[in-house]
Amino acid sequence: MFKGFKEFLLRGNVVDLAVAVVIGAAFNAVVQKVVDSLITPIIGMFFQADSLDTALMIQLPGGGAIGLGAVIGAVLNFVIVAAIVYFVFVLPMNKMRKPAPEVEAGPTQEELLAEIRDLLRTQQKS
Repeated sequence: MFKGFKEFLLRGNVVDLAVAVVIGAAFNAVVQKVVDSLITPIIGMFFQADSLDTALMIQLPGGGAIGLGAVIGAVLNFVIVAAIVYFVFVLPMNKMRKPAPEVEAGPTQEELLAEIRDLLRTQQKS
């Protein structure tokens, strides 16, 4: 029972995934600080709010409120993370990958059949 679990844990994919999750969590903390320290004050300047969570609040008649600023903040976080992951990780990896070797196309079925026909003709003549 433990042998199978050990083999599962030591697979390359599981270890790679664990590393990716840890790096992703650390990376998210960096992006969150960039948004909190740089983007939020700029947006707050325009909407007179301390943070995106309190910006663009729409009061509802029942006493609740819709926080559009929080939604905008979440979208900004996503876009920043996606852009950085693409430009820092995906694009360089795609450039470093070697293209797959081209496989030479073999003869078509018609060419093979014509070759067999010609061989049969030469055998019949001799």
